[in-house]
Amino acid sequence: MRNVLTLSIFLIVMACSKTNEDIKITFGNHDLVSTSLAKSWDEAIPLGNGIIGALVWQKEGLLRMSLDNVNLWDLRPMENLNTTDYKFSWVHEQWKRNNYKEVQNRFDEPYDNSPAPSKIPGAGLEFNIENLGKTISARLSVEDAICQVKWGNGIEFNSFVHATDKVGWFKIKGVPKDFKPTLIPPAYNIAGKSDAESPVTGQDLRRLKYPKGNVVEDGNSITYTQEGWSGFSYNVNVTWLQVDDVLVGCWSISADFQERDKKTVAKDIVIEKLDEGYSNTFMTHKQWWKDYWKKSSISIPDQVLEKQWYLEQYKFGSVARDGAPPISLQAIWTADNGKLPPWKGDFHHDLNTQLSYWPSYSGNHLDLENGFLEWMLKYKDTFKKYTKEYYESDGLAVPGVTTLTGEPMGGWIQYSFGPTISAWLSQHFYLHWRFSMDKEFLKEKAYPWIRDVAIFLEEISVKNNNSYRKLPISSSPEIHDNSREAWFSETTNFDLAAIRWTYEKASELATELGNKEEAERWNNLLKEWPNFVVDKTEGLMVAPEHPYKESHRHFSHLMAFHPYGLIDYAKGEDHKIIIDNTINHLISKGSDYWTGYSYSWLGNLQARTFDGEGAAETLRVFAENFCLPNSFHVNGEQHNKGYSKYKYRPFTLEGNFAFASGIQEMLMKSNSGIIHVFPAIPKSWSALIFSTLRAEGAFLVSAKKENGKTTNVYIIAEKGGVLKLKNPFNISKIKINSEYTIKDGIIIINTTIGQEINISLKD
Repeated sequence: MRNVLTLSIFLIVMACSKTNEDIKITFGNHDLVSTSLAKSWDEAIPLGNGIIGALVWQKEGLLRMSLDNVNLWDLRPMENLNTTDYKFSWVHEQWKRNNYKEVQNRFDEPYDNSPAPSKIPGAGLEFNIENLGKTISARLSVEDAICQVKWGNGIEFNSFVHATDKVGWFKIKGVPKDFKPTLIPPAYNIAGKSDAESPVTGQDLRRLKYPKGNVVEDGNSITYTQEGWSGFSYNVNVTWLQVDDVLVGCWSISADFQERDKKTVAKDIVIEKLDEGYSNTFMTHKQWWKDYWKKSSISIPDQVLEKQWYLEQYKFGSVARDGAPPISLQAIWTADNGKLPPWKGDFHHDLNTQLSYWPSYSGNHLDLENGFLEWMLKYKDTFKKYTKEYYESDGLAVPGVTTLTGEPMGGWIQYSFGPTISAWLSQHFYLHWRFSMDKEFLKEKAYPWIRDVAIFLEEISVKNNNSYRKLPISSSPEIHDNSREAWFSETTNFDLAAIRWTYEKASELATELGNKEEAERWNNLLKEWPNFVVDKTEGLMVAPEHPYKESHRHFSHLMAFHPYGLIDYAKGEDHKIIIDNTINHLISKGSDYWTGYSYSWLGNLQARTFDGEGAAETLRVFAENFCLPNSFHVNGEQHNKGYSKYKYRPFTLEGNFAFASGIQEMLMKSNSGIIHVFPAIPKSWSALIFSTLRAEGAFLVSAKKENGKTTNVYIIAEKGGVLKLKNPFNISKIKINSEYTIKDGIIIINTTIGQEINISLKD
């Protein structure tokens, strides 16, 4: 122990020698800026790198950093899922017998009543700031991903979570010699009675019944070790040193699952990184973020929307990584209020994970989407086990609500065990292929996943009296919540859209791979499913005989239009009428029971229908009314302006990232195989620009509009192929540095790999 401590002190001295030099922080118009620190965890300044995260705020006179790691999970299984009744066929039978209360008791209520499985918090790192004077500034540099706090007496605090290393750093200038941090364990063991509460507000941490954690202070280092369920433990370390009036420190948090490979503990991670020094480490961190911001950028005349987009991009860069699990409900920013996070901080695949990755495609961040896809592939065997046990079927189904390791958690089983979850997840494999044109990814990952889903859907379907296929019972998230009426005897448009999309794309990808036999099989199966149920005036319905008749947060009935694109303006006037009627009817029913993500989603819908005025207005409502001052989406409306009757504030991330996707959809769309630049912008937006948004076909697109006219489009054909661009100049007198043809207003260019195409107005 003495040798380790001596080495630790030596490394910190070396680190501090590299620390007292000032670093240059880049501040800009998109930063989070306040004259005081937030007083609640969900309004804190967020920092993160996809694996570890921190929230910087003030708690009872203390500057608090809420430390988190994405792998902190209580993975105890739901015992009710290990019974002989754990079968889709059993659920169907109870539904037919009108004995559905039994299903709710077996599968729905345990999720609400049991504290685990669940994401769990890490620890708090606190500094006593009562004697530092008045806070005059609390700021997040979005460009450099660093938090800075200043007090009136000149004391300055800086903190960042390194972009790639599993460490966070802090530096405080101007503090007295006895100034040091304190490490605070979560409230697993505090005295008092623990109460079962709603999974929305979060259950008391004491209900987990963990033993008291061990906190050891060793000079300039504090280590906290907490045992969890069944041998799981996690380790938090903070180590620091003060030179003159400068305190610098480093922290890490590690998770240890006994059945997995042993992970390096937090203190060893800190000791390893300390030698690099604060300043040197910050420069490698800053370079990662500099490269990240080069991937795409926008400049639009609406400062509210522009700033919100950059804040969403910042958060996406903070929570998504290749090698990290998917973005869960709160990712690396678990609740720090003595409770479990809202909805247990789990992975909801009936909307939340899907929407969270929408901006990765046109936002040109496919590399950060890899973690999502690789996680699904890693736990494919787990999902197949679930498919065999619950559905008694081959192929591939995925639970709608899962743990870190892909195990089902239950809840409202129409959605937590929904039959088409794996189909919606399939779209992310397909989109990754379309935006990357990576043939190896298509062959080895995308098509095998979609093929297995197609097999599953064939096996669980039955033939109706008209010889069409149907699901035995079907649902539409989250119509009728978890009641018996939430199951429909006929296949809903939600499930049908997922099924028809699966067979259409399975056939398309099999053809791409030269497998004509399988392509024909999927195409024939597609023909065995009915078409969508549509009302002549109201558009897409929920299910046969079930119109969309009241305000609802989840637009599950219209997924055939977005995100699947099975119904699209590009497919003719009949499609346009269905889409327009559906959206008009949706809006006419009002937003009383919409949440924040409903507005983000609607912004995407409006942008795809070329409605720039509507999209901009809708997305502005989201940004100004469903987000806290730190930009976190909190589901309910916050200012009582009549946009929703939901007034609560459980923080989840999918609404934030769907917002970013909506802005990108306004600036460029490519879902129909034709690239449109500035397809859905308000008339007042006369000057704007975007850089390197990614289009389907692996084209990187930049465009500029001046004085209300598109003046330049620059495209890089990453993988070559046929480029189709809707002529944005409205005239034929254009200059292109390549051979081209124009047909029906479409500029067509046969490109080579890496070709750069510049299109502008002729002088």
